Amino acid sequence: MAIVQKEKLVRDLTISFFIYSLPVVAIYLYFQLGGTSVNESHITVPSFLEFLQPAFVNIRSWGLIVFMIVLGIIEFAAGLYDDEWTGEERKIDIVSFLAPKLLLPPVIAFFSLTVLPYLIPNLENSLSWVPFWGGFFLIAIADDLTQYWYHRLHHQVPFLWRFHRTHHSAPYMGMAMASRQNFIYTVFFSQIYLTATLTYLGLGLPALFVLVIKSFITLGAHSSIAWDKPFYKYKVLHPIAWVLERLISTPATHHAHHADTSGDGVGHFKGNFGNMFFIWDVIFGTGLITRKFPESYGTKSYKQEEWYAQFLWPIFKSKKEGSSLAEGVLSFPTKHVPVQVEETPLPVLEQVQS
Repeated sequence: MAIVQKEKLVRDLTISFFIYSLPVVAIYLYFQLGGTSVNESHITVPSFLEFLQPAFVNIRSWGLIVFMIVLGIIEFAAGLYDDEWTGEERKIDIVSFLAPKLLLPPVIAFFSLTVLPYLIPNLENSLSWVPFWGGFFLIAIADDLTQYWYHRLHHQVPFLWRFHRTHHSAPYMGMAMASRQNFIYTVFFSQIYLTATLTYLGLGLPALFVLVIKSFITLGAHSSIAWDKPFYKYKVLHPIAWVLERLISTPATHHAHHADTSGDGVGHFKGNFGNMFFIWDVIFGTGLITRKFPESYGTKSYKQEEWYAQFLWPIFKSKKEGSSLAEGVLSFPTKHVPVQVEETPLPVLEQVQS
């Protein structure tokens, strides 16, 4: 089994390196076949998108926060949390929402203004010759595929799981828990620094568009408002649904990832790792599409740990007995032990002669 898993990992990593190279090859062919000069800046928004640039700037600065708050209010007004947002749940969700707004800006600023000029001096804006579309797909693929692996490894490596389990401890889905993460998981988001590096190299404009689009997709996938249900309900929309659910994360596919069980044919916490693009799960065989929603969310072993233990582990440990965040607990099992059930003989089927 270990050999098979190792072979699959090597295969998936090989495929990933190939996918990473696709935008680079496309950009190279664009200049080679088009005879366009690389000695001048090409990072300008296409004319048909110029009217959107101010909107994207405002959305990036404050619009996303307003969107999350408004959508969260709608969810609460609709009673979509079933009175589960109480006690420690409220505290960890609020802290996880506010803390990154305070923690990440200075970290990213230090990385961009101090670390990068030291590590790669004289390379600022060195990729400004890349056309907007090239920068867009380069960042979209590099950012989201990297996050796919970051996310996947935090599910498959027991030690890393404890830095991500906070996100899965919520017994509900919605805007309240969309930012719910351990601070270490957030600070070490690998794709954040990758995107910051590409922005430093001159791809800030396409990075802005990718970030805004990705934010809406991931927030929509976490929302308790199942906006994708009409695509499954009406037959005329089924072709769109087929493409949509394989291309991006939807509430149905991402809610399945947050289910508290995988034994019902709907929940799939061992897969559906995609954030903006679900196609990574399709390519690597980690996806499950059912167009159904789980009956319950979270983890069955959840002890409603203190907010500070969930957000600041391992600096602060949980006082809850049996918690994987408690003192002395070495790991948290990521595999569920199958329940033994008494087998009932199936009726013998009569052979039908043709």
